[in-house]
Amino acid sequence: MHYQLYYWPTIQGRGEYVRLALEEAGAGYTDVARRGHGMGAMSKMLEVEKGTPPFAPPFLKAGKLVIGQTANILLYLGSRHGLAPKAEAGKLWVHQLQLTISDLVLEVHDTHHPLGPSLYYEDQKAPAKKRTEEFWDSRVPKYLGYFEDLLAANGGSYITGRRLTYVDLSLFQIVEGLRYAFPKRMKAFEMEIPGLVGLRDRIAARPNIKAYLASDRRIAFNEDGIFRRYKALDG
Repeated sequence: MHYQLYYWPTIQGRGEYVRLALEEAGAGYTDVARRGHGMGAMSKMLEVEKGTPPFAPPFLKAGKLVIGQTANILLYLGSRHGLAPKAEAGKLWVHQLQLTISDLVLEVHDTHHPLGPSLYYEDQKAPAKKRTEEFWDSRVPKYLGYFEDLLAANGGSYITGRRLTYVDLSLFQIVEGLRYAFPKRMKAFEMEIPGLVGLRDRIAARPNIKAYLASDRRIAFNEDGIFRRYKALDG
């Protein structure tokens, strides 16, 4: 199977969680919008009204299937590339964890756009500052503390035990993203999550991920994505 991934060509965003899974699996895929007339092809896919059209990127074309929503795409890829447990209960558990990560990603986005994505950051600086303080005071400890406890309970290697899942790849991206967007805050907080920091290092050292991070396929963090670095929000 050669996959077609449809996502914005200049940001990591929500598509990056899918890219990490595809890269770790060594799966063949085309990042459609980053090639030639790819943006036009993505627009056409979004304009389709028949069948099961996606609402927005990212979406994945796998043969005749078109799968939307990051967690849903990972549910599909996980079972086909050894990135999820084989038993139904395990698959649902990993999917549940990914949905929790999706909630966290939305809260990250809301630190710099608390009043909505249609406004510029410059139009909501004061609310963004207030939202970011609350995010780091209560939400980051709650989310990352939850995953830190799961790592400890399952042996500390990967989130469900000894085998890697797509959730581990997504947690790698969370740590990387928070380090980029909030370097001062994250440096101070990392002593509270040594397990997740160790997980991040193990993922970064995996051969396929290491090669991906060093390649031009990995889009750099920037201020158009979900994780954005604004000095005023970093404490």
